[in-house]
Amino acid sequence: MGILAVFALPLLLLGISGIIYIYQTLIWLVSKSAVQNKVVVITDAISGLGKECSRVFHSGGARLVLCGRTWEKLEALYDALISVADPSTTYTPKLVLLDISDIDYIQDVAKEILNCYGCVDILINNASMKVKGAVQSISLELDKKIMDANYFGPITLTKAILPNMISRRTGQIVLINSIQGKIGVPFRAAYAASKHAAVGFFDCLRAEMEEFDISVSTVNPTFICSYHHQPAPGNWEASIWKFFFRKVTYGVHPAEVAEEVLRTVSSKKQENFSFSINNLEKNKIKINK
Repeated sequence: MGILAVFALPLLLLGISGIIYIYQTLIWLVSKSAVQNKVVVITDAISGLGKECSRVFHSGGARLVLCGRTWEKLEALYDALISVADPSTTYTPKLVLLDISDIDYIQDVAKEILNCYGCVDILINNASMKVKGAVQSISLELDKKIMDANYFGPITLTKAILPNMISRRTGQIVLINSIQGKIGVPFRAAYAASKHAAVGFFDCLRAEMEEFDISVSTVNPTFICSYHHQPAPGNWEASIWKFFFRKVTYGVHPAEVAEEVLRTVSSKKQENFSFSINNLEKNKIKINK
């Protein structure tokens, strides 16, 4: 009896793990099938999260329109995607230069995006700019720059693409936002304000677009770790509990966020809160793109 008890728990855990794995695999396959042949636009595709979203949606058979500020980086992403792609199941991505903070230029870029395939099925607003600093240390000019990148840019592009979706009575708009669009964090006033504004806009848009069968989703990750940052190797990584602790400490890898974005698109979930506790940086003022 004692021997059975010793082996029962590991076997039970193994069985549960197998069931979870099979379930996650099925969800993954369903999610990928939901984007097959769809025209998917990803802004700031050259960022860490943008690259992972591009990889996930490209492997799912989506017709990608990848937007970014630097042509050389867009070409490098294009080459990376093509090098591992199966030509029989994937489409060659289209590349479009876009600086989401350049509001006056977005209307022209939107026309270029629509000209790629004649329509947009899924718009993923991923571009964002971060700033950290005390309120009195951040200039009004910088406040406006953050609002342009995180609020006015995404809504300007959305408004430019929206008539195409409304005329077809189909489409999906995804805002990759932040948990700071829901709560205020010290030394993140400008960033949090822009994210709160974006959440407010897309919440209202969701209600207005219901009659046109256009879904609007927001994904609100907490802390996303650096694309290249990985914790030092060690035996502790084999521990389930320490693995969880690592995710709390270092944040979640962009690949995991990208998979969550894919699941959100597939399920058309309205709002998604996810991932880990934010490990705030210690420097006084830092701006990232």
